[in-house]
Amino acid sequence: RILDYQQLVTKVAIADHVQDYAVRMVLSTHPGGQFAHPQVNQFVRIGASPRAAQAIVLAAKCRALVHGRPTVAIDDIKDVALPALRHRVALNFEGEAEGLTTDQVVRNLIEALPLEAPQAA
Repeated sequence: RILDYQQLVTKVAIADHVQDYAVRMVLSTHPGGQFAHPQVNQFVRIGASPRAAQAIVLAAKCRALVHGRPTVAIDDIKDVALPALRHRVALNFEGEAEGLTTDQVVRNLIEALPLEAPQAA
């Protein structure tokens, strides 16, 4: 029965723009990166690895399935991002000295990340 559910989750569809959003979410944890939130640039030492995007997408597929939907929505990505990223982001000395938590930083970047990628110049 569990194996059936595992196979079912892999069949949940995810649109390209939703998958891109998950990738940008992970890239936004990288200090100095194209999508980095200002707080990340100031307080994060190490951002999440590419496997974080895989974890977010898989968790979002599970969430969509549990909610009876055959496709992943942006809200699924947002809802699973914190638990998927909190242990994959490391604060720098300044962030720790300020008393920040990775949860605070990740929540801020989830709220700030635009739904659409910026257009190339």
